[in-house]
Amino acid sequence: MGAVLAAVLGASLVGCSSTGGKRAEERAARAAAEGRAAVDTPRWTFAMVTHSGDGDTFWDIVQRGAEQAAVKDNIKFLYSHNDEAQQQAQLVQAAIDQKVDGLIVTLAKPDAMKDVVAKATRAGIPVITVNSGSAESERFGALTHIGQDESIAGEAVGEELNARGRKKALCILHEQGNVGHEQRCAGAKKTFDGQMQNLYVEGTNMPDVQASIEAKLQADKNIDAVVTLGAPFADAAVKAKKTAGSKAEIDTFDLNAKVATALQDKTLGFAVDQQPYLQGYEAVDLLWLHRYNGNVLGGGRPVLTGPQIITSKDAAELAQYTKRGTR
Repeated sequence: MGAVLAAVLGASLVGCSSTGGKRAEERAARAAAEGRAAVDTPRWTFAMVTHSGDGDTFWDIVQRGAEQAAVKDNIKFLYSHNDEAQQQAQLVQAAIDQKVDGLIVTLAKPDAMKDVVAKATRAGIPVITVNSGSAESERFGALTHIGQDESIAGEAVGEELNARGRKKALCILHEQGNVGHEQRCAGAKKTFDGQMQNLYVEGTNMPDVQASIEAKLQADKNIDAVVTLGAPFADAAVKAKKTAGSKAEIDTFDLNAKVATALQDKTLGFAVDQQPYLQGYEAVDLLWLHRYNGNVLGGGRPVLTGPQIITSKDAAELAQYTKRGTR
C-alpha cells in the first residue's frame, strides 16, 4: 500500500520522468517510515467525528488508518466520537466552530446529522462521509462516501449462508436506529433461502447481548446460524452458543485479531471485511487531494472498500495485519 500511495504522490508532485518518479517514491516511503510528512503542503486541520461507542475495536482501526495518512499528508488530525446521535452532531458543530479545513463524518443516524453537515458545507468545509450513510452522502453535500454498500454486504452474507447449507438464521442488531445495520440484515434476508429473524440487543451491555442470544438459541434449536454485525459481538455469540448447547454456526461482520484467530480454529464460520483501516486512510488522503489538487473520487457514487468474505483459509494470511491493528 505504501509503495502505491507513494507512487501517486510522486506523480502529483514531480515530473513524469521515470527517474523523478522513482526518487519521489523513495522520499515518500522514507518519510512515512520515519513518521514524517511526505509532502510540503500547508499543515491543514482535518476532523473525524464518528458514531463509535467506547472500546469498539473496529473504530480503533479506522482511526489508525486516518492517523497514518495524516502523518504522511502533513495534517493535524482531530478525532472524536459519540454513539448518541445528538452528541455526535454537537461534536461536528464543535469542529465547524474550530474552522477545520476538512471534515470526515459517519451517518449512522442521518436525520440527526443532516443539518450540521449542511452547516459545514455552507461554511466552505469539504466533507467526506465514511462507513455509514452512503445513500444520504451526496444529498447532504458530501464530496464522496467511502465504505461498503451495506445492502450488498448483507446480500453477500445471505448467499454465503446458502452455500453453507444453513436453513434458519438469527441476525443480531446491537444499535437500534442504525440504518446500516438494518440494511445489512435486510440484504441478508433478501438472498437467504432459509428463514432469517432479527434480534435487537443492547450493544453497550455485553452480558445482556450474550444472555439475549443464549435465550433465543435455547428456545429454538433449529437456528443453525447466528450473524453478528460487529467483531466484539461475535465473541459474545460464541459464548452464548456454548452455554445454550447450540450447534449454530457463528458468523460476523468486521475483522479484528480475535476474529482472525477464531476463523483459523473454526470457532467462527466466516467474517465480512469492509477494510476499516482503508476507510480512515482514504478519507484523510482524499481530503488532502481535494485541498491540494481539487480531486474528487467516486463520480457521485460511493468508493467501496467491501464486502470481502473471509474464511478460515484466508485468516492465516491476514493474521499479521490483524495483530498490528490494521485489518
